[in-house]
Amino acid sequence: MTDDHGIDLGPILRFTGGLPQVDKFLPIDDLIARFDALVGSSDGKVTKSRAGTSRRGEPIYAYTVGDGPRTALVVGGVHPNEPIGSWTALWLAEAAAADQDPIAALGFRWCVVPTIDPDGARLNEGWFADPADRIGYGRAFYRPAPDSQAEWAFPTNYKNAYFDKVLPETLAFMRLIDDLRPDLLVSLHNGELGGVYYYISRDAPGLVDALSALPGHFGLPLDLGEPESPYLRTYAPAIYRMDPVSAAYDYFESLGVDPSGFISGSSSSHYAARYQTLCLVAELPYWKHHDAGDPSLTTEPYRAMLRRTAGDMITMADSLSDYLQRAQPWLILKTPFREATEAFVPMLRAIGEADLKRVDDEPVDRMATVAETFGCEDLLHCFRLRYGGMLLRAIEAETVAGTAPAELRRLRDQVAEMYTQWQREAAGRTGAEPIPIPRLVGVQLAATLSAAAAVVLESHVERSAL
Repeated sequence: MTDDHGIDLGPILRFTGGLPQVDKFLPIDDLIARFDALVGSSDGKVTKSRAGTSRRGEPIYAYTVGDGPRTALVVGGVHPNEPIGSWTALWLAEAAAADQDPIAALGFRWCVVPTIDPDGARLNEGWFADPADRIGYGRAFYRPAPDSQAEWAFPTNYKNAYFDKVLPETLAFMRLIDDLRPDLLVSLHNGELGGVYYYISRDAPGLVDALSALPGHFGLPLDLGEPESPYLRTYAPAIYRMDPVSAAYDYFESLGVDPSGFISGSSSSHYAARYQTLCLVAELPYWKHHDAGDPSLTTEPYRAMLRRTAGDMITMADSLSDYLQRAQPWLILKTPFREATEAFVPMLRAIGEADLKRVDDEPVDRMATVAETFGCEDLLHCFRLRYGGMLLRAIEAETVAGTAPAELRRLRDQVAEMYTQWQREAAGRTGAEPIPIPRLVGVQLAATLSAAAAVVLESHVERSAL
């Protein structure tokens, strides 16, 4: 630690610079087996407990190591298509069990959940062995509908937004937060293509500077393009404040858009706020692109760029909606792919419509940056690959089961033809480079340890002020 309310990144970077070389993600059974082996070899330093049960009957486990005066809760698999955190969680637990610095020096008790949504993770295992292939990733992609995501199914009660359909996985998450009252909560997310960005619940001492410095050390750009939501507030470039769903509700309401299409449950950070928990999300891409961090101006006005990409989003959503409506009379099986597709397709159109509504609020003479243009354009390819792939999986569940009539089989071929064209267009965008997994985990693990260090610094500052 430094004495000027900064975080000494030296020990953190030395530790995270020596991570093992891996090139794939672990299937859930293998991941849990690695954690169980750690329990067996730790001479009692690592304990295992059951936090809950998934919707399909899978046990959800938590592993605790360390006995420091502060507590950190680290939760993986919060979105099952985001497994970078599986290695982060495992290597953190292994290092804590071995009393390795800088983890040992921080003085934390670490409670680590390898995956909070094992059911969803299993539906993504088809691409875990080759995560560098973006086309294969999209084809085997699964993400639950918003109100079926463990991270976004915490209770909500704001204006006309009310949600209390708490999932079993979210209930396990809530119990852990209530039992531990953690000083630090790290929800292990990741992005897809572009650069690194973060969410933090408050500006803890030294944390913003540390997070800003980490990506460059690992050869990754900060993501300087469009934020995931226009209403987000920044502490620094690519570092956003975690706001409750009320911020999203008020933003869409101000546009004259019905917020109900975007609002369901609240997040873990909003729930943990009752305990003054510092919350961190470090979003890492599987593929980097130099344009994601390029703030230079293009020759296209921002208004024109936004209008163009919003129109493309609506066109894509309408194509998926048309095929979904035509398929629905023959979709008998209530698969997770069908449920998710039926939820996301209307949201895609709503995203485009919301962007169109804010076009006229932007300055007439403002030019779009390279990073903004790249982010908006690539989001279209991202959503095509993701949700086109899930629609195909929903239809193919019927064809494989033998329940599909001839009409649905023909429709499947039409969707596949459209999807193949989308794959070609995504593959034709040059400059995307797969990122080695240890570098991704390095940033996420270094960010986690930096947040832990910030908690320690914060307590020192509070004591010195007394």
